Amino acid sequence: MADQQAQPDRELGPVLVVIPTYNERDNIGKIVRRLHTALPDVHALVVDDGSPDGTGDLADEMAAADDRVHVMHRTEKAGLGAAYVAGFRWALDRGYAVVVEMDADGSHAPEDLPRLLDALRDADLVLGSRYVPGGSTVNWPKYRELISRGGNVYSQIALGAKVKDITGGFRAFRAEVLESLKLDTVASQGYCFQIDLAWRTIELGHRVVEVPITFTEREVGESKMSGNIVREALWRVTKWGLRRRGGQLRDLFAPKPKTPSSR
Repeated sequence: MADQQAQPDRELGPVLVVIPTYNERDNIGKIVRRLHTALPDVHALVVDDGSPDGTGDLADEMAAADDRVHVMHRTEKAGLGAAYVAGFRWALDRGYAVVVEMDADGSHAPEDLPRLLDALRDADLVLGSRYVPGGSTVNWPKYRELISRGGNVYSQIALGAKVKDITGGFRAFRAEVLESLKLDTVASQGYCFQIDLAWRTIELGHRVVEVPITFTEREVGESKMSGNIVREALWRVTKWGLRRRGGQLRDLFAPKPKTPSSR
């Protein structure tokens, strides 16, 4: 894991929590209320992909009643990665200093967010981790946990990334880190999107740390996980891993520069 030293205890500035939604009408109000109970000063951006259940309409009502809530309407379900990238651009255009990823379904506890932000004072990206000491999962189907743990182990091996939970979706970025990631080139989705952004951050030498969180399986609605998301992650991580190994081999066998002989 990249561990370039960040300036200690840096001020954070305004925080925006980006919350993508698709058919989350039964969850979005509760999660935003919990967020503002935990952190009254943060803003939330609901990025709705044209939910047919009226999630976007409810979010508009919330925004009209509370100037800490904002809404972005997208016309189609284009995937988690695209929704987050759109939300990141919105945040950067408006001068937010910290941008947080958080799910709408309650699986990420807003009550854990103060610890992520506290850790960000000495870091550039903070990952909410299920798999470091103190982290846990609640009511998660065993097969989902096996997929998640397997994906993390495979990513560690393929990429050499020394983080325990590179697939997790509860994380806090400094704005300058997002600006450095070339968001125009991000095409990945789901698990793979999370791996992609964390790996780019590590490769650029930013300081990445993990703090424990409690991940709770959603109680209302349906998971967006699919076989296609898992296959995409496997394919892309394998490609990135091979590219990394190829670079290491080139460095190993590259001619060493000659040093001037002493006279």
